[in-house]
Amino acid sequence: MVLWLKLLFGPTGTVILSALVVLSCFINLPSIILNDSDLPYLSPPLPKCDIFRGEWVPDPDAPQYTNETCSYIQDHQNCIYYGRPDLEFLKWRWKPDGCDLPRFDPHKFLRVVGNKTIAFVGDSLARNHMQSLLCLLSKVATPKDVSVTGKTDPNKILHYEGYNFTIYIFWTPFLVRAEEVAGKPGVFRLYLDEPDDKWVSVASRLDYVLLSGANWFTRETFFYERGQLVGGMYVPLNFTSKLNNRYSHRMAFRTSLRALDRMGFRGKVILRTLSPMSHFEGGPYNDGGDCRRTRPYYANETKAMEGVELDFYTSQLEEFREAKAKGLDMVLMDPTAAMLMRPDGHPSRYGHWPDEKRVLYNDCIHWCLPGPVDAWNDMLLHMLSD
Repeated sequence: MVLWLKLLFGPTGTVILSALVVLSCFINLPSIILNDSDLPYLSPPLPKCDIFRGEWVPDPDAPQYTNETCSYIQDHQNCIYYGRPDLEFLKWRWKPDGCDLPRFDPHKFLRVVGNKTIAFVGDSLARNHMQSLLCLLSKVATPKDVSVTGKTDPNKILHYEGYNFTIYIFWTPFLVRAEEVAGKPGVFRLYLDEPDDKWVSVASRLDYVLLSGANWFTRETFFYERGQLVGGMYVPLNFTSKLNNRYSHRMAFRTSLRALDRMGFRGKVILRTLSPMSHFEGGPYNDGGDCRRTRPYYANETKAMEGVELDFYTSQLEEFREAKAKGLDMVLMDPTAAMLMRPDGHPSRYGHWPDEKRVLYNDCIHWCLPGPVDAWNDMLLHMLSD
């Protein structure tokens, strides 16, 4: 048997196989059955790499843009402009375990998304993500603002004419219908069984919907279902309710995903898991908390998620699995572990001038641009190309 295999797969194999084919036209040859054990050198295909588990490694070539080359950076994330003294936080890239995640290629991205539309649906971190994408693309193309709303409206439509590619950004921090309570700034009514029509009404025209959200669910909120008040978070109620923001967060994603499923959405849903809310050190955000670290954590230094952060993350995974099992075309974008390692990547106090006389807390939620959030678009391109 060993001799036969050496002849068959050795240098003379082509001649022998050709002869067998010709002979088989005239005579009946016994079948040749090869078991896996007969071919120990034929290994199975390698499993796909998990691009969301890995480490941050030094990258002397980063960043791909600066505040001088990109005009889409919002002041609050413009850390270089506002004088952040340490710039080593820019010199890292995300490296998955067991494989490589290519650097974002704007030419490839625009080829992949040509004649398509993508919507970033969520809060200011969705906008942070979108602005990173605009900066990375700015080396090769500039979009035209075709929004039907005013300049101050956070909902925008940007069109890349040469590629027929359109980006929507929908400001909807709760994903579902929400109203700010009159006379009570920062207090909201959430209608947990009603998706926000702002984005759902145009979803049928979209190829990709990138859903995200977490931070705003820690605010003062009343919960409504079927038009009735059923609970709340950090607000007075005249009845007893066990519902909290874990419930409202879960229901917002469930309602949004079910709305897409009911309408027969034919595009792809990308659910992005939460960005860390736990990088404040020395106190909470409103009592001196800050994020002044200057390098990433290693994976073995990262503190495990807990509390509301873990609960929000878990509910996103569970709602993703449920919606996908029901047939919705979905992929999970899970940068949470990577971003837990980047307490050094936030604006902190460098989203405004130090001597400005206005009340601004240290920002340990959003991400400097350029900065670690650019890795989200490395991941996004990989997922859209896969």
